[in-house]
Amino acid sequence: MTNRQDRIAALKAAAQERILIFDGSWGVMFQRMGLEEADFRGDRFDEATYPGQMKGNNDILCLTRPERVTELHDAYYGAGADISETNTFSATTIAQDDYNLDLQSVIDINYEGARLGREAADRWTEKEPHKPRFVAGSIGPLNKMLSMSSDVNDPGAREVVFDQVYQAYREQIKALNEGGVHLYLIETITDTLNCKAAIKAIMDLEAEGMEHLPIWISGTITDRSGRTLSGQTVEAFWHSVRHAKPFAIGFNCALGADLMRPHIAAISRVADTLVAAYPNAGLPNEMGQYDEEPNETSGHVGAWAKDGLVNILGGCCGTTPEHISAIAKAVKGVKPRAPITEDRAMRLSGLEPFELAS
Repeated sequence: MTNRQDRIAALKAAAQERILIFDGSWGVMFQRMGLEEADFRGDRFDEATYPGQMKGNNDILCLTRPERVTELHDAYYGAGADISETNTFSATTIAQDDYNLDLQSVIDINYEGARLGREAADRWTEKEPHKPRFVAGSIGPLNKMLSMSSDVNDPGAREVVFDQVYQAYREQIKALNEGGVHLYLIETITDTLNCKAAIKAIMDLEAEGMEHLPIWISGTITDRSGRTLSGQTVEAFWHSVRHAKPFAIGFNCALGADLMRPHIAAISRVADTLVAAYPNAGLPNEMGQYDEEPNETSGHVGAWAKDGLVNILGGCCGTTPEHISAIAKAVKGVKPRAPITEDRAMRLSGLEPFELAS
């Protein structure tokens, strides 16, 4: 295993030189493989101990079909991605409770997901040393939120409390770090308070001696309102998480590139760090499928790059290695965005941003 801090330094250096390319959808690619219930269960997860359907629990493939996970890392690195994420989007005890998974299994998913991603990144870096590869530990949203009621008739109802969310993320983050990821990706954030629990888990573990890694934070604007699901505007979201001093900030999912542009432009105007975006391949059709072709997606995000809005580009739902290859070609040679330099001021946020000039 190569020195992790040297690779992180290479990541930061590469971000100064060019627009970095992230990978695309994992779900759509697993669907294309035609995997069956037995693939997800493997030998470890028998139906007697783990009742219910396991098919669709893509994260568990890190343990039961690891060669399929490696196959996707290789496909995206081969398409031109600098960064690929671990197959751990829903690998917390809270999310995996839907599949009756125990804590040790969840820890193992994260560790193995990180190890597989790191192994692929190291192999591609050795093969192409002029283009080092990096693996981001995917820390996805939960199916339970801290900011929003779980009962329309009771505004105060919650299915989880902060300490439970914090603990779930803490377990995931520790295993991802031990497995070898180069950075964390807190992604598809619908609830900023859930995100803050993940940030606190990272900070606390580092205070206890865990190796420091960069943090990439990616929210989700759910519709044309320009707000996250928990109600924040783009700038308010930034003010809520900037204390983490993230390596990158941005948005992913929910929208196609054409509808995401104004929100990326908004974060680009206020963020003093790198800006990242990985939109869906358009909006889903009536059948829930994504029809946007690689040239369409790359045309949209290529324009963002040429207008100086972004530092990292990739794809979310519906995007494939072909989409990522097209994006890489569209931004080749385009200079990355220069982060802004902010004046000193007190900046706070609720649902809206507040600034008190000094």
